[in-house]
Amino acid sequence: MTNSLIVVFILTMIIHTAETLSYSVRYAGVKLNKIAVALSLTGIIVLVSRTANLIQAPLTAKFVDYAKLHPTFDLLGHLRIILFAASIGTIMAIILFPTFVNLFGRIIAKLEIAGSIPRLVSSVTIGQLKNTKHYLKRPSLRLQQFRVLGIPKRFILLNVIVTAFYTVGVLSSLYAAHLLPAFSTTASQASGIINGVATILLTIFIDPQLGLITDKALRDEQSRQQLGKIYTLLMTSRFLGTLLAQALIVPAAYFISWVVGLI
Repeated sequence: MTNSLIVVFILTMIIHTAETLSYSVRYAGVKLNKIAVALSLTGIIVLVSRTANLIQAPLTAKFVDYAKLHPTFDLLGHLRIILFAASIGTIMAIILFPTFVNLFGRIIAKLEIAGSIPRLVSSVTIGQLKNTKHYLKRPSLRLQQFRVLGIPKRFILLNVIVTAFYTVGVLSSLYAAHLLPAFSTTASQASGIINGVATILLTIFIDPQLGLITDKALRDEQSRQQLGKIYTLLMTSRFLGTLLAQALIVPAAYFISWVVGLI
């Protein structure tokens, strides 16, 4: 199972790196004042994430089946390693954020000329790919730059909680399936119990606030200059959310088990 764990670890990293880098698309659009075009490019991020998830999900579920046949198998330990991959993927996104802001800025400009994603992709040359090294940029993180950003602390806290729920939802349902072998199919499909809470919080509190922050940056030059720092702060809160998920996986699994018992 070691090889499967390595593959799942890498795919989980890719999923969380891609999802977190969606902030770079948004920021590139704000910098160019082309937020609508930028948001249309988030489909690329979603495609990468979902493609990786297509392979990752069944491989992760395979650990539960293996644990049924091998009682000594440390299923929880493997799931925690997968959660650690989510943290690593988020850190990678934070490191790559400045570079991808530059890259997506170039992609947005090229998309306006090409007119569509297929034409954009077909117009890419080897020389252009080699020139991507000029867009590399090192991140510069200093704690003092985040002191005065006007972001409510409850907003950051909610982003941590929402990320933790989303990160742990599927894995906690799989662990619940292990805890309830008689109802393993029901438990494995119950990730929505955890993710549903995250979706409600995201829809009511996170997305509208993020939209207001982005809209303000489009209208105000000072806010636009701070937006990159704000996105970095939000990505950092996502990282903290993946760490919180480590503490939530067992309680969430027992909560799912309790709900499944009531059904």
